[in-house]
Amino acid sequence: MATSKTRTSFYRRLYVAYLIDRGTASIPAITRATGMPRRTAQDTLNALAELDIDCVFEQAPGERHQIGRYVIRDWGPIDKRWVADHQQRLRTLLGYP
Repeated sequence: MATSKTRTSFYRRLYVAYLIDRGTASIPAITRATGMPRRTAQDTLNALAELDIDCVFEQAPGERHQIGRYVIRDWGPIDKRWVADHQQRLRTLLGYP
């Protein structure tokens, strides 16, 4: 059975939040980990707020030009343990390495 675009989009957001929470916390790192295009990674990060996941960019001390990392401050209604327990399934379903 094919996975719907809605489910794929939802799982992509969960998986990106998982990566950020585990330290893969920049656009280049996310694109390396998933193979997704840069624009898709950026759009996915921006869409985390739609799930009430509070994700913010933290500028590295003393750095300029958007050098830093993303941080999940609050997972909102999402159970991050469920995401961690199912991350392999999500990665496989999304076709990520």
